[in-house]
Amino acid sequence: LERQLLMQNQMRERQTAMQIAWTREFLKYFGTFFGLATIGLTAGAIRKKNPGVLLPIVPLSFIFAYQYDMGYGTLLQRMKGEAENILDTESTLLELPKGPLTYEDLEKIRRSQSKFFIEK
Repeated sequence: LERQLLMQNQMRERQTAMQIAWTREFLKYFGTFFGLATIGLTAGAIRKKNPGVLLPIVPLSFIFAYQYDMGYGTLLQRMKGEAENILDTESTLLELPKGPLTYEDLEKIRRSQSKFFIEK
């Protein structure tokens, strides 16, 4: 059992590391896009003398800030803290509909899906 727990924890850590690495890689591409879009929109706003052209920068900046926070900031620590708070104070939100799954429930499902099972 201890080996299984260690293996599950290792898999979770590796998956989290992959998620952070993916976010950091995505941030490089999105940051480049964001920078070029900002320059282009600013140039367009100056050329057309219309500040409304700059409007798309607002939602793009929120996306950029979120991705940066996920890759290099404290978002994961804040999410972990909130998850711990939910586990401690709002555990009723985590209950499954119709309660936890039992062996008997699984057997009923298996029997109903089996074409060859004949009930006695």
